[in-house]
Amino acid sequence: MRNKLQDLPFFDSRLIDVYSRAREVGAVIAAQLDSLPSLEDQCRTALRILHEEGLLQYSVAPAAVDAVNPVTAGLQVRALSLVRQALAEHHALADFTFAMQGLGSIPIALYGTAEQKEEYLSAALNGDKIAAFALSEPDSGSDAAALSCTATPTEGGFLLNGEKMWISNGNIADYFCVFARLEGTQGAKGIATFIVDADNPGLDRSHTIEVMSPHPLSYLKFHDAFVPADKELGSPEVGFKIAMDTLDVFRCSVAGAALGFATSALQTAIEYAHQRPMFGQHLIDFQLTQSIIGELALKLDESLLLTYRAAWLMDVKQRKTTAETAMAKYSATENAQQIIDQSLQMLGGRGLITNSTLEKLYRDIRALRIYEGASEVQKLIIARQLIR
Repeated sequence: MRNKLQDLPFFDSRLIDVYSRAREVGAVIAAQLDSLPSLEDQCRTALRILHEEGLLQYSVAPAAVDAVNPVTAGLQVRALSLVRQALAEHHALADFTFAMQGLGSIPIALYGTAEQKEEYLSAALNGDKIAAFALSEPDSGSDAAALSCTATPTEGGFLLNGEKMWISNGNIADYFCVFARLEGTQGAKGIATFIVDADNPGLDRSHTIEVMSPHPLSYLKFHDAFVPADKELGSPEVGFKIAMDTLDVFRCSVAGAALGFATSALQTAIEYAHQRPMFGQHLIDFQLTQSIIGELALKLDESLLLTYRAAWLMDVKQRKTTAETAMAKYSATENAQQIIDQSLQMLGGRGLITNSTLEKLYRDIRALRIYEGASEVQKLIIARQLIR
């Protein structure tokens, strides 16, 4: 993969080195995680290693940036996506930890005050605080503007009431970027964003959710949770824009993670096919096997080009890439699902063994076609941008 990246016009030598370094770190993290007793221990260990090895700088924007790119808050989306790709090649939870630290901090980087950035971004960058992004609700997923969690103005701040669901890092985070509807409003323009500390007495995050690819996930329940006015992000009623601007940056990196999963799957299948004896030759010698591998390689390259086209446009042209990013996310996640499925099929029964590489990848990839905009929504986004 390194040589393939070097041949593309989207990267300079520094970015190639970032990818190579991230692959090395991913291998180190993967060697430690599965022996740890809990998801929290695994995430905290991954976060510590990511900080010690200097990789968090590629997902968490610095507290002070002289000239902030208004689209990406000073982050390089190519580096963000490359690190996710490299980590995902080795362990899904390494990628998850890296990505969530950025997703839960970039709203502050984009819209926070100097004081908010210094308090939260510095701690997130150093791995001292775990970040979380709280947008989804039980009845609000793809329709992100349909929030029912409310923020009621009160003396000195706001009272939050309602529920959030599918919140990554929900039970282990130190703070949350929470999106809530200002009381008495409707639609996207009535949404505000708040930084809520995990020790807020009105917050209950004890109800965890178990999913097919294990990672820390929970409900958040707010009951008259008081949030001081200085914890509001941006001006009132711009919360939906904050959410969409955040997802515009990180949605491209989801494609990067999918590339990592797909790369690992295809490499595993090819290695197995070389070794598997069958009818006097090896599995790799059959034309049908070679045809499948050729098709999967085509899908992988297609997604690779779409992903880093979108990332390059954000980094170099410094503009929003709503349609291009939607294309990258759709292509990379859907193709990765097919690559992993076909790779597992090539291994036959061996691919079904619990906790084998392809069995884990089969579970890991599925959520990427849903979170940060389901595949069906990505097609709508692409169409609407073209119609405009």
